[in-house]
Amino acid sequence: MVTLCFDFGNTRLKYAVFNGRDLQSVEVLDDAEPDTITRLVRQIQPQKSILSSVINHNREMERILAAHSKFHLLTNLTKLPFTAPVTKPETIGADRLALSAGATAFFPGKHNLVIGLGTCITYNFISKYNQFLGGGISPGMEMRLKSLRDYTAKLPLVKADWNFPLVGYDTKTNITSGVILGMAKEIDGIIDAYSERYNNFNVLLTGGDSPFFAQVLKNKIFADPHLIYKGLYAISEYNN
Repeated sequence: MVTLCFDFGNTRLKYAVFNGRDLQSVEVLDDAEPDTITRLVRQIQPQKSILSSVINHNREMERILAAHSKFHLLTNLTKLPFTAPVTKPETIGADRLALSAGATAFFPGKHNLVIGLGTCITYNFISKYNQFLGGGISPGMEMRLKSLRDYTAKLPLVKADWNFPLVGYDTKTNITSGVILGMAKEIDGIIDAYSERYNNFNVLLTGGDSPFFAQVLKNKIFADPHLIYKGLYAISEYNN
């Protein structure tokens, strides 16, 4: 059975195709106009579909998906495979719900700290009892790079370059070292802080930049760039 999972974030519109439990592909959409969604549905012919959106998307796509599949829109009313005993589910972003569902479904019976590297860095802690206990949010890499340009008089917008030195020798390398190394040290520091409270837990790093950061962190982590789609698939199954 084919499931189509949409993840509409602040930066990109993406979708993933599952055949049963197996992730087949992840692609980027140029837009979410009705013609685009109609062509995609006709091409893939999904039996189920789910949408996680943190933007004001074109609502017509929901009608199209509902007409051609068992469609689910991820909202605060969605049934979830975990509870949120210390917070209000309606205040949790759709992306964080999906990441937490992915950890619960694919790493059951364990404490999981899910770190999402997107527009923001989100820290999401799910206990082995399938409880979302909260976490933290901080600016992501692109946001940090853009803020240096937007809130200073002379600093430029620098593109991320993974071959940065520890000691920057010009403006570009000073910024890349400060931002990227600063993020790595922040992530390691957060993991260390959780380690002081919880004896044993998985650290799941996800998002497009997760494979790179996985190489520079001192803590042991499991990198899965596509965890959010696995979570959306799990939520779709749970609600069907």
